[in-house]
Amino acid sequence: MEKLIFEKSSPGRIGYSLPNLEIEKKNISEFIPKEYLRKEAAELPEVSEIEIARHFQHLSHLNFNIEKGMYPLGSCTMKYNPKVNEKVAAMDGFANLHPFSRDENAQGALKMMFELGECLKKITGLPGVSLQPAAGSQGELTGILTFKKYFETRGETNKTVILIPDSAHGTNPASAAMAGFDIVSVKSGPDGRIDLDDLKAKCIDNVAGLMLTNPNTLGLFETDVIEIEKLVHGCGGLIYMDGANLNALLTIARAGDMKFDCVHINLHKTFSTPHGGGGPGAGPICVSEKLIEFLPVPNIEKHGEEYKLNYNFPNTVGKVHTFGGNFGVLVRAYTYIRMLGEVGLKRVSENAVINANYILSKIKDYFEVPYPGYCLHECIISGNFQKRDGVSTRDIAKRLLDLGFHAPTIYFPLVVKEAMLIEPTETENLENLDGFIKAMIQIATEAKEEPDTVLQAPVTTPLRRLDEATANRNLDIRWRKEAVTA
Repeated sequence: MEKLIFEKSSPGRIGYSLPNLEIEKKNISEFIPKEYLRKEAAELPEVSEIEIARHFQHLSHLNFNIEKGMYPLGSCTMKYNPKVNEKVAAMDGFANLHPFSRDENAQGALKMMFELGECLKKITGLPGVSLQPAAGSQGELTGILTFKKYFETRGETNKTVILIPDSAHGTNPASAAMAGFDIVSVKSGPDGRIDLDDLKAKCIDNVAGLMLTNPNTLGLFETDVIEIEKLVHGCGGLIYMDGANLNALLTIARAGDMKFDCVHINLHKTFSTPHGGGGPGAGPICVSEKLIEFLPVPNIEKHGEEYKLNYNFPNTVGKVHTFGGNFGVLVRAYTYIRMLGEVGLKRVSENAVINANYILSKIKDYFEVPYPGYCLHECIISGNFQKRDGVSTRDIAKRLLDLGFHAPTIYFPLVVKEAMLIEPTETENLENLDGFIKAMIQIATEAKEEPDTVLQAPVTTPLRRLDEATANRNLDIRWRKEAVTA
């Protein structure tokens, strides 16, 4: 089977045409040193164009993707990427602009980046911005490095601790540790929100800051955010907002209005740029006035009608990415924001919140709901009921693939046993939501009445259950002819 799928080469078949070389083969050594010339011809596949097209089309059908079905991956906002984003990013002035171009020859690109920054500043309510970070995790690190630089310039060497809720994304403690801080965990209360009493006890003189996801990873808004801000700022610390869940807040609530000092924005989540597979991504940060001087260089500034790069920031944390960051991703996010405008962005968040609550209302009688009540853009349920019948959350996730849906996030956040974190996003219509709800109810019924159906899933996918632990530890994604023919 593997040989039929992958080994399509046959001598004499050609799927390309190349221009004639301007140099004779005998003179090629004048251009390429002899030691770099091949001793024998490369073993390249000989395949017709139609077979190449069919091969990659077939591979795309094997892989689950957002254009194939619903992708309710909680805390990751795996929503549809509009094709117009790709069209704009491919425009000659963006796609073919050399990164070493002088400012005067890159005015269109600089204007786009400047205006994107202004949009993000307005969306977050914070006055400073850097577009450089290449992912949310790098945005976190960059933001926490500005915290560190802030305290260094003030001579406050005692500020060594970053507080992080126990429900936080794993990148939060990793980023803070990489920046040289010690990590102290803050407990969640019975309502799924930060435990104020535990936070009060830990807000002491050595606290440099708190990293808070809002809404948090349980899909709940931190309703005590004003009290949280006062506690952290009251002990001389700064407060960081993990913006991974910004898809719930667009034009409704702003980090700056909640007195956050820094927030990172996952453009590949909230603003519909490509997501997954390791990138590319983008994680710009917006900061309060007190942190602007520490932002990465260069900053983009507007002087009259001219845009320039300014490197003159003596207290900068330095560069965190070459040139302007992942430029093509920035173009896509800018397109999305300008197309929707303020009214459209608000509808994005409103619909995302409505969709999540609709799903929760329809399945809450079939699964355990650890935090009853309304959620924001994502809802959390538990597979504890099904676990009693011998069916785990992982089994439920596998069965969903048979029914045409990608699984939600499972086993996260860690504070919920058998967790399933469901985020439908705003791009799914009522029919798709109802289809997902029907599938979840069907699985809950199967788990009770015919558990083997769930335990054996998936049965319709190209591969059955994989040894995930071994696959993670021995990742091998390179096709080799000898592996197929062995």
